[in-house]
Amino acid sequence: MRKLFFVSAFSLCSIAAFAQDAINQAMLDQARKDKEKSDKSILDEKSSAKASTWMDRAKTYENIALQFTELDSNAAITAYDSYKKVVELDVTKKGDAGRSAKEAQKILEGAEGSLYNAFVKQGAEKYQAQNMNDALKLFQMAQAINPKDTLAALYGGISAQQAEKKEEAMAQFEKYIVNGGKDPSVYYGLAQLYRTDNNFDKAISTLEAGLKESPDNKDLKSEIVNIHLASGNEEKAVAQLRELIDKDPTNVQNISNLGIMYDNAYLKASGEIRTLEDKIGASGSKSASMKKQLEEEKGKLEAFSGEVTRLTGRIKAQPKNADLKRQLDEVTQARKDAQETVKKLEADLKTAETAASNVDKSGLEKQLADLKAKQQTSKQAAIDAYTKALGVDPNNYDALFNLGVIYFNEAVELKKEVDNMNMQEYQQRGKEVEGKVCGRFKKAKPYFENAVKARDEEEAKSTLETVNNVLAQFEGKNLQCITE
Repeated sequence: MRKLFFVSAFSLCSIAAFAQDAINQAMLDQARKDKEKSDKSILDEKSSAKASTWMDRAKTYENIALQFTELDSNAAITAYDSYKKVVELDVTKKGDAGRSAKEAQKILEGAEGSLYNAFVKQGAEKYQAQNMNDALKLFQMAQAINPKDTLAALYGGISAQQAEKKEEAMAQFEKYIVNGGKDPSVYYGLAQLYRTDNNFDKAISTLEAGLKESPDNKDLKSEIVNIHLASGNEEKAVAQLRELIDKDPTNVQNISNLGIMYDNAYLKASGEIRTLEDKIGASGSKSASMKKQLEEEKGKLEAFSGEVTRLTGRIKAQPKNADLKRQLDEVTQARKDAQETVKKLEADLKTAETAASNVDKSGLEKQLADLKAKQQTSKQAAIDAYTKALGVDPNNYDALFNLGVIYFNEAVELKKEVDNMNMQEYQQRGKEVEGKVCGRFKKAKPYFENAVKARDEEEAKSTLETVNNVLAQFEGKNLQCITE
């Protein structure tokens, strides 16, 4: 009995499935017949002049779009155009809309019928077939029927973006938001589109609007920081990051990003310091160099003048000596060239001295002092942030590597100081500074070692290799490394 029961149950399911397939096929066949009938009727001059013909056609194609899209993937458009034809043809003798026209108008305005759903369905099918342009067109027509809906605007924006129609994508996403859409990914994506146009204010306002709908969304908050950075507004980016860290002190990425921002400020200040130091040094060193060159040329001029006097005396004693005359001509020309060089150098020196006198050296030195203070403050803030990040996650690669780089760069700057020393300066304090150089490289080493363990990155491995090579050279010098 049990075996018979299972066979019976299986047979029942098969019959039901077969019956459903048969019904579906019958419905498809009927829809195909209705379509053929409609296509034929609009070719007839008398039939095509009747509003009823177009109403039947509109409903036939609306049904195809909703259930039998394989018969016509653009059936919704045909239905839409047919309803508009009904409105055009069904007019009373008084010029008012007839009953069919009123019904069709309600459908076109989304008050009745399923034409909106037909457009969305066929638009989705075009999207799945990667036909983004046609998908966008269908979603736009769906919005014409129901302008307040968010679904067609959302998919319209996605289709436009896929079709690389940025302006239309922005317009579609804006409609989605205006209509009450709340998906944070849409706010994020729209902000990204504004960012590519360097419309940073609009990007920020879009993200802030998204945060009103999703106050705890971390992606939206982080993107505000990124856009502040992209627009060069570091202060706002720092403030935003600090706010994020206060709300979530365990978010290691935010803490590390704050360190990177302070690190960038430190590097920027370092570059500005070098430029300012060159400017201050140039105001005096250029004049000094030109004075030295002028003295050298005056010495040459004096020597040439003495040689002219000597050769002139010898020619008086030997008037027929052609070689002496040749020598006199050459020396006379050299003296003339030297006179012109001296004249030019004197003019250039005067210009340089005038320019140097116009330089506000005390003002530049004040700027330099302020910059150095800012540089040190930014560097310490970066170190503090990276250290805090490692307190949350000891294996955070960015914090490990960037801390190592800070100490590595300090060593490089100290090494430059040693390289610029003269012999007397080196004898006085060269060994001490070299000891600090060694100490900085030693301080950097464990951070690079741990960075390599955290992530197998070439930048960390190659830098660690450089540090090891440098430290090996210091070992050969019998130098005491000074770590602070």
